[in-house]
Amino acid sequence: MNTRNQKGFAIALAAFSVFVWGITFVSTKYLLKDFSSMEILFYRFLSAYLGLWLMHPKMEKIEMKDNLLFFLAALSGVVIYQLTENIAIHFTNASNVSVIVSICPLFTAIISQIFLKEKHLSFWFITGFIISITGVALVCFNGNTALEFNPLGDFLALFAGICWGFYSMLVSVINRRSYNRIASTRRIFFFAVLIMIPFSFGGHLLSLHGVENDFLSSFVFLTDPAINAARFSNPFNWMNLLFLGIFASGICFATWNKACNVLGTVKVSCGLYLIPVVTIVFAFFALGEKITLLGALGAGITIVGLFISEK
Repeated sequence: MNTRNQKGFAIALAAFSVFVWGITFVSTKYLLKDFSSMEILFYRFLSAYLGLWLMHPKMEKIEMKDNLLFFLAALSGVVIYQLTENIAIHFTNASNVSVIVSICPLFTAIISQIFLKEKHLSFWFITGFIISITGVALVCFNGNTALEFNPLGDFLALFAGICWGFYSMLVSVINRRSYNRIASTRRIFFFAVLIMIPFSFGGHLLSLHGVENDFLSSFVFLTDPAINAARFSNPFNWMNLLFLGIFASGICFATWNKACNVLGTVKVSCGLYLIPVVTIVFAFFALGEKITLLGALGAGITIVGLFISEK
């Protein structure tokens, strides 16, 4: 495959990932009716890990010292990022979270310049960053009849975006090792599931004692046979869990890593600004989330800021 075709294929992979990830906010919002944020995270990445084994049933020889990179990528890009994003969706609209998280490329560029000495900051970048943050602020105050501010959900979404910046930087370093993309993604998920096990055990203890706090309930992990039988008998729950696990995590993380390797992490991350568009449309039809004037204006300003930052 020549360079032009290779770049075209990488763009297609990135576009596929962005489209699927745009729908994940809607799927997660649906699952939060029956599952906690911690449960969705665990089931999602356990299925993703198993799915990647089916896609690439081979052991990859990994340098021992590189395991730290995979561990940190799992911690930042899977456990912390996905968990804070799931909790954010619990407290605010799926559309809000998708718009706020869309500024990930800006954090990726800043973090890459600080730690990898890549030069991305310029007048246009800083101008675009300020505009995007202004748009995010408008989205945070989005409401139907009055200004509505969801500080916990919105700030968690912002923190998730910062975590993705660190994950993207770590993936950039891992890609330089020339490991198989599926195998390296699978290893990240292995460490993610490993990290989640003690959290899940703690969540089970919370469920035994009963939790009334909304934030703590996000970590509850139910093992009651009757409750699980009811939850997992719903085919839509299965469809959404497998969609989040196999497609959004297993396949898309691998395609995203491949696109980053061909086009560069910062360039590919700029495609994330399309995620809110996908989410807002799907959330409107699937969840009935209204597209308000203030929210649409904020989303538009955020996307314009991202375009300007790439000038």
